Amino acid sequence: MKNKARWVIAGLLLAALGTVLAGVGGIEASSDRGTVITRLDPRIDRLIPKDAKLEKIADGFAWTEGPVWSRPDGFLLFSDVPNNVVQQWKAGGGLSRFLQPSGYTGAAPFPGREPGSNGLAFDRAGRLILCQHGDRRLARLEADGRFTTLADRYDGKRLNSPNDLVVASTGEIYFTDPPFGLPERFADPGKELPFQGVYRLSVDGRLTLLIRNIRAPNGIAFSPDERTLYVTDVDPRRAAWLAYDVTSDGTVMNGRVFFDATRWRKDPYFGPDGVKVDQSGNVFGARPGGVSIFAPDGTHLGDIEIGAATSNLNWGDDGFTLYITAGDAVYRMRLATKGPDF
Repeated sequence: MKNKARWVIAGLLLAALGTVLAGVGGIEASSDRGTVITRLDPRIDRLIPKDAKLEKIADGFAWTEGPVWSRPDGFLLFSDVPNNVVQQWKAGGGLSRFLQPSGYTGAAPFPGREPGSNGLAFDRAGRLILCQHGDRRLARLEADGRFTTLADRYDGKRLNSPNDLVVASTGEIYFTDPPFGLPERFADPGKELPFQGVYRLSVDGRLTLLIRNIRAPNGIAFSPDERTLYVTDVDPRRAAWLAYDVTSDGTVMNGRVFFDATRWRKDPYFGPDGVKVDQSGNVFGARPGGVSIFAPDGTHLGDIEIGAATSNLNWGDDGFTLYITAGDAVYRMRLATKGPDF
């Protein structure tokens, strides 16, 4: 991911704008060290406390992604994609390197910009599952440090570069497969599939293509009852968070725009990104400049403006802390709502 500096400038402008907008037209904004929390709907007050503060817990990376909380161990893992590393952060213990290589295990230098892992998740057995850009696969980290390939081909053709994932209560893994990890992205000569898919990997290893008509699928998440699947589309022609009904057999139907994100789509390769939900089904979407929050009915409740290209987010600690990856740093904010798995 390049050209992120513009979002730092944008964040400063948004901070200034928040001061101007405070109390105007029903918009209330509060700022802390450049962070603007914009409250567009009263329901946001039940999610983000009035005294909420954004804390930077680590920085100095190339591009952070895929935060996931290890509940038994009490630490955060996240990807530094260009550096091919999974980092670990623990309160009181600081930062340490958890895994390298994380996404590209080849011997030759990787010719692209994003060789490492992107999205991370734990399966029902507590094993780390990684979307590996460089190796173009969905993989599982075993106790002995080796990787097991879970999916690397569809219909005999190599996947593009798995990007993000969500594990269902059944153990099935849903993941997106844009070409952002390929050296030349959509035009890469090594791209074998003519589409960018959203897949389901069943517990018996069967890979099912669920969606093939999204130009650039990226973030992915379930509603708490797993009846709705949210997918981010980064397509400049239709940047949006999409929603699909999940059928009884685990496939999806009735795709529609949940919220149009065109206003935040500025960079050719970066727009709305990771997406997560809280225990009540409110949707938290990462995007250029920060995080936007939506009610289950699609109402835009408010925003956390960070002033950086924000890639992803996830719940941690006791479930009430939101961890956010943005540009070269990782942040956290204590909220009044918690993740669905806590």
